[in-house]
Amino acid sequence: MSEVKITATTRTEFGKGAARRIRRENNVPGVVYEHGLEPLHVTLPGHELLLALRTPNVLIALDIDGKETQLAIPKAVQRDPLKGFLEHVDLLKVKRGEKVQVEIPVQTEGELAPGGNLLEHVLSALPVEAEATHIPENVIVSVEGLAAGASVLAKDIELPSGVTLSVEEDAVVLQVLAAQAEEAPEGAEEGGEAAEA
Repeated sequence: MSEVKITATTRTEFGKGAARRIRRENNVPGVVYEHGLEPLHVTLPGHELLLALRTPNVLIALDIDGKETQLAIPKAVQRDPLKGFLEHVDLLKVKRGEKVQVEIPVQTEGELAPGGNLLEHVLSALPVEAEATHIPENVIVSVEGLAAGASVLAKDIELPSGVTLSVEEDAVVLQVLAAQAEEAPEGAEEGGEAAEA
């Protein structure tokens, strides 16, 4: 997994007014959390951060105030519900070799068995534990030939070396649902019954 370098500055102003000022300058307010230490409030460049967050569980090399580079992964991202721009980000500081709990996207490949069946993603992301600098971008699951009633459990998914499940092995990740026949409109049914009488 590649690292994305982002320059950040510590911030001392807090509250809605300060956050609005930061966003007006195309920056994003954020907080860097580290186990057992006080959170560090930072300002991050909006465009660079937006590009970095296109990769799930991206590893960010944070250059804070030009003093030190710290590795961090995104833990929570708040976006404007209408416009989609970043409003705030929470980052978790990590160390090389440290194991972290993350969710990795589940992607599928292959065609279901014929019959118009539907594939339901019970879990769209799989909770796993992985080394902070080796978080997989996704897991790919083959659904080739699966018929109605079939399901893929967490234990059925092949994980990269060093990655372990953080969910029950028997948790359903994907299931194939039988195609449902379209129901006739209510009025049509009633008319049909009246004609039979």
